[in-house]
Amino acid sequence: MPLDPSALPPPLDPALEADLRAACDAMQPRLVDLLSTLVRFPSLMGAEAPAQDFMEGLFRSMGLAVDRFDMPDAQLASMPGYAPPALATQRHDNVVAAWTPRGPAQGRSLIFNGHIDVVPIGAEALWTAPPFDPVVRDGRLYGRGGGDMKAGIAAYVIAFEALRAIGRQPASPVWLQSVVEEECTGNGALACLARGYRADAAIIPEPFAHTLMTAQVGVVWVSVDVYGRPAHVLDVKQGINAIEAAFALYRGLESLRDEWNAPACRHHAYAHLDTPITFNLGRIHGGEWASSVPTQCSMEIRCGLYPGVRVDDAKAQIVERLARTARTDASLAGVRYGVRWSGFHSEGCVIDADAPVLALVADAHRRVTGTEVQPLASTATTDARVFNLYGETPATCYGPEATHIHGIDESVSLESTRQVTQVLALCLARWCGTEPLAR
Repeated sequence: MPLDPSALPPPLDPALEADLRAACDAMQPRLVDLLSTLVRFPSLMGAEAPAQDFMEGLFRSMGLAVDRFDMPDAQLASMPGYAPPALATQRHDNVVAAWTPRGPAQGRSLIFNGHIDVVPIGAEALWTAPPFDPVVRDGRLYGRGGGDMKAGIAAYVIAFEALRAIGRQPASPVWLQSVVEEECTGNGALACLARGYRADAAIIPEPFAHTLMTAQVGVVWVSVDVYGRPAHVLDVKQGINAIEAAFALYRGLESLRDEWNAPACRHHAYAHLDTPITFNLGRIHGGEWASSVPTQCSMEIRCGLYPGVRVDDAKAQIVERLARTARTDASLAGVRYGVRWSGFHSEGCVIDADAPVLALVADAHRRVTGTEVQPLASTATTDARVFNLYGETPATCYGPEATHIHGIDESVSLESTRQVTQVLALCLARWCGTEPLAR
């Protein structure tokens, strides 16, 4: 992936680079211990507070100024990129640590961002070990959130500490962000913008296997409430089965997904992929009694959309396709339904190919791995869109190799995380400049 390095600060002094990489390696046991500690916190949606308590204490122990703040819905609702909350929560806080150099900045400012929230574990019986009891085996750490994305948080913490371990410190402002709600709205990162956090660049170490993210899709969550007609099983033909009707409506939405994936409709960043747009029927619940035709069924669906597509336009097409399906599918005669929106209302984005942060990460990757970084047009969404679209902060994702994220037996490669730590440390030192450690 050729990127112009001319917009970057001068390369690091070779001796400083070697010392910094060696310091990262020497702190690998500390990284594994930190990652294990983070995984032990079951920081599911609405239950992130204990993990954020730990992050607040960790940042303070590093001598950083800490800002902990909640996400006032009334304040965020008027901001571009806001998404209606998916769940009611308490103590739903972001934690941001700030580093300020001694004097005027000698380089550029940088944000390291990571999300502390994790997705549900699914069926615990399918896990080899309890999902919040981290296990290290064959060079990998297993546990929910280990890859997505607590390894990235541990990596940026160790990268920052490694610089100071060799007697240097950033010569420009740095912010370490631990945010919530990345997995459902993105309002955590949005709240950081509302708080005033901006920088010359942001790096998010999402588990994308050492690729460099250059684009990502948007996402909208839709809930469809379907209503049938009750009947006794003696004469099911007198009833309308709401659960069966829900599946028929979803099949209609799948036809819209297929149209968006057609080559003629495909965004140029995704021209090389056959099915960049995915719809996922992620949750369904309905019915009242095994011997009664169900009168209601609700389904929650995740729909991807291309960069450049307005969320409201995608929603309008979803509503129209549901209406067309209800009108033309004979099995849906007499069915009523309603549509609700909560959770992701997220636009996609393409990162400016000339953004220096891309060249910065690409060069650091080359120095650490000896290979050229590969671009990634992500078919998922991340908080990078918040920085790029609304925060005047060029941002990308670059992180370790992980398996089964959002699945069973999630794991992350510890060797990969070691390399990512080195990459982040080199980015930090080169982008921000360094100065002697304050005594």
